[in-house]
Amino acid sequence: MRIAIAGAGSVGRSIAGELVENGHQVMLIDRDPEAIKPQRIEAAEWVQADACELSSLEEAGLQTCDVVIACTGDDKVNLVVSLLAKTEFAVGRVVGRVNDPRNEWLFTDAWGVDVAVSTPRILAALVEEAVTVGDLVRLFTLRQGQANLVEVTLPPSTSMAGRPVRDLELPRDAALVTILRGGRVIVPQPDEPLEPGDELLFVASTEVEDLVREALV
Repeated sequence: MRIAIAGAGSVGRSIAGELVENGHQVMLIDRDPEAIKPQRIEAAEWVQADACELSSLEEAGLQTCDVVIACTGDDKVNLVVSLLAKTEFAVGRVVGRVNDPRNEWLFTDAWGVDVAVSTPRILAALVEEAVTVGDLVRLFTLRQGQANLVEVTLPPSTSMAGRPVRDLELPRDAALVTILRGGRVIVPQPDEPLEPGDELLFVASTEVEDLVREALV
């Protein structure tokens, strides 16, 4: 894929490096001349331009990109870049970095954002996931909040111990996608018995998260 990254700071460069290693064509855009460091990632295309300027994006060839990642340290800039990428250049996939969790509600399809990534929220969720047993932890939001990836670690006292997956009475808008057990990734089958300590990963809509929790209790 051809991918444009607005923001050539440490985060943008890290993302670019990973994408280049995976064989993608990457273009880094930043208006700060000090951020333009082609020697850091020689395989990437570097463009010194204001990513909030329509003419600059057009000259950079944003219309040829499959994905745009707005990952500057300024949420206002990321929103403008996302909106321009989607509405002016019809980019198929737009990812917006959320620096301040209080602004997360803005990063929706109304601003052209397909996927919002909030680093503080992800880090908080990973901490909760590591220390929380028996409660539901939201790890990631999918499709502009229409569904979430959530995790529950079964406690030692779980009544589900030894019972098969088919006994889980899940609501309609929830699905068990995998079981993590002792370093193994288990594709859930109806006859697979559950064990204390199992980490269950679900995709569920926000409205039914409480029902998922109740099904495990």
